[in-house]
Amino acid sequence: MDFNRVVQFNFPATIRFGANAVKELPAYLKQNNLKHPLLSTDPVIAGLPFFKAIVDDLKQNGLSVEVFSEVHKNPVKSDVYKGTDLYDATKRDCIVGIGGGAALDVARAIVLRVHHREDLFKYDDLVGGDVYVTNDVPHFVTIPTTAGTGSEVGRSAIIADDISHQKKILFSPKLLAKIVFADPLLTMDLPPAITAATGMDALTHNMEAFLAKNYHPICDGIALEGIRLISASLEKAVKTPDLASRAEMLLASMMGAIAFQKGLGVVHSLAHPLSSLLDTHHGLANAVNIPYGMRFNIAGFEDKFARIARTLELKENTGEAVVQYLFDLNTRVGIPHKLRDIQVKEEHLDTLADLAFADFAHPNNPKPVSRADFRKLYAEAL
Repeated sequence: MDFNRVVQFNFPATIRFGANAVKELPAYLKQNNLKHPLLSTDPVIAGLPFFKAIVDDLKQNGLSVEVFSEVHKNPVKSDVYKGTDLYDATKRDCIVGIGGGAALDVARAIVLRVHHREDLFKYDDLVGGDVYVTNDVPHFVTIPTTAGTGSEVGRSAIIADDISHQKKILFSPKLLAKIVFADPLLTMDLPPAITAATGMDALTHNMEAFLAKNYHPICDGIALEGIRLISASLEKAVKTPDLASRAEMLLASMMGAIAFQKGLGVVHSLAHPLSSLLDTHHGLANAVNIPYGMRFNIAGFEDKFARIARTLELKENTGEAVVQYLFDLNTRVGIPHKLRDIQVKEEHLDTLADLAFADFAHPNNPKPVSRADFRKLYAEAL
């Protein structure tokens, strides 16, 4: 594949993929008679040269640009309200989400809130709130800058309560981007540690989606190809990045997000409380926990682990070989093996276990996970 050539996929959203795809943004907005975009991003990206180049390009094409970047690393409801207030005050006509998972989650939640002004968490999918997403939403464009969450192709946003830090899921097919500009050049300058953590996040999405209990062979096929791409490209993307490795990681990230509409599992339920309680980077939380969560799932699902092992081209087609691969991959990309190395302490474990058991991800795990199981897994990983 020549990644210098921009190609188009239509699954599930329209995706313009390839080097310099982002340069198509001004023409796209003008073609759709959109003149006043709100660019929703995070404070780090807002200060980077490539972001400033995007803003300058839009302005040079006669577009009026406003930037919202007051986004927490683990986004909260007040972030969404502030962004919506700016959208209203500056009379915007569309939203362009630029960034990783946090920035795109907030952008998507603003898209929802613009014409849905009840309390944001009324629309929580976990309590059936999706049925209240009945109004039109603004035109929405996404531009990923990391290869991790795949939020650019999603239709949901995870936003936490400011006080309780409990995560809520805002979901509706209406929240799917009209178009994605997936430009691997925007990921080239990611630091090695962020590349590693987001890459392991993408691997977790693909592995958990493949193992999730719902029957969805289309997602299974996508997940296995995502796993293959990551195994071939992550270490290079971390240590000696080039266009091919960055492009394949960006593809694998989107594939993980498409596949996990089937469901996630125990690893995400282990990871989410680390982010909400200790503000741990979501990808890093997944990366440290994935070997332990995968080991928990082996018994009874040996055939599925054999398929993962074959995809990874391991010498032995066993679950234990997959687990050892995950430990070894973490070592190669600089991820620690133990929770204690990312500031988790013994005193945190009971609270973490409570939060993990209450989490929304593990009901789709291939086997049930009890509160005692979570406590044991955290202790093992500590």
